[in-house]
Amino acid sequence: MSIEILMPALSPTMEEGSLAKWHVKPGDTVKAGDVIAEIETDKATMEVEAVDEGVIEALLVDAGTEGVKVNTPIARMAGEGEAPAPKPAPRAEAPPPAAAPPAQVPAPAPVSAPPSASGDRVMASPLARRLAQAAGLDLATVKGSGPHGRVVKADVDAARGKAPAAPPSAAPVAAPSAAAAPRQVQTLAQLGIPDGSYDLVPLDGMRKTIARRLTDSFRDVPHFPLTIDLEIDGLLAARAKINAMLEKDGVKVSVNDLVIKAVAVALKRVPEANASYSPEGLAMHHHADIAMAVAIDGGLITPIIRKADTKGLAQIATEAKDLASRARDRKLKPEEFQGGTFSVSNLGMMGIKSFASIINEPQGCIMSVGAGEQRPVVRNGELAIATVMTVTLTCDHRVVDGAIGARFLQAFKALIEDPLTMIV
Repeated sequence: MSIEILMPALSPTMEEGSLAKWHVKPGDTVKAGDVIAEIETDKATMEVEAVDEGVIEALLVDAGTEGVKVNTPIARMAGEGEAPAPKPAPRAEAPPPAAAPPAQVPAPAPVSAPPSASGDRVMASPLARRLAQAAGLDLATVKGSGPHGRVVKADVDAARGKAPAAPPSAAPVAAPSAAAAPRQVQTLAQLGIPDGSYDLVPLDGMRKTIARRLTDSFRDVPHFPLTIDLEIDGLLAARAKINAMLEKDGVKVSVNDLVIKAVAVALKRVPEANASYSPEGLAMHHHADIAMAVAIDGGLITPIIRKADTKGLAQIATEAKDLASRARDRKLKPEEFQGGTFSVSNLGMMGIKSFASIINEPQGCIMSVGAGEQRPVVRNGELAIATVMTVTLTCDHRVVDGAIGARFLQAFKALIEDPLTMIV
């Protein structure tokens, strides 16, 4: 029996993607783990692996096709031990409409072949495998409800005694995103701007996602800013000494690395600021997973330094450099930019003195870091000069109120102005 390979959802927010490249052709035999295609999402280019053996019968979507909806059939395969169909179906010029996903499966991965006769292989989606591994659950004990008895996320959730999560509200948000460009054209026309006097750049997946998420955040999250000035001459001197010690290892610590470390330590000292809002309650996070904003072509992405509170400056600097490099090449894995408990956005290197960022949901806070510059300060009634940096903390008022935000900034200020306290 032929098996359809579906367009996978490679992240919880993915609604469509571009089929960038095929690594197989009709007639090819593939094994589990073989890379069969490359999918471009709104954040990265991801490789799609086969989940079982079989023979590719037909490629249903051409390489280079954009806007392929999640769950759309992209290829057809004959299962292990089966002969391929004699006449492969012709390639579709455009992806067919996405079939509505089953209610219990928010993000199905490509459909796999049925279990082998030996029963040695447990058929499961990659997401289900990851969830089961994280929960210490034996997939062999889970009854699959997917096609051909395949174990999917809802089955793992049920086995853990957890109700399956509701699928993302794709339908309500898809229409506004898709309609954004037409509304812009109409508005320009209404303003009397004639056609042909401007170039309209189509919205790619990343820009649509940024527009939707930030609009939702700014509209729905009750937020407020707190701004503070920090004297960083001691920080700059400490950085010079640290880099001199790390020079032999080829590691260079940036001001942003020191900011990330200080944020992580301050979150441990004021744990109420390391929280997220949910309808079920406030999630008080055990570790400081710091998302750092990285500008890439066409948008922004926030790779995450996991458990930054447990890491030294050299490790943070090394990870930050690697994540930023792969982010610009769109080579990050979903788990490297999804999640996080707190965000840091630094525009100081671009000369921006002060700004306020939009909250990166569901995180409770985001810190905006400005440029360090020499400014006049008053010390003991006398005028002096210091290198001063302005930071603004944007808080979700449902999670972090003014007093908590102020206490966090006090702890952060003490760490930045006396860097030795980061290690005690």
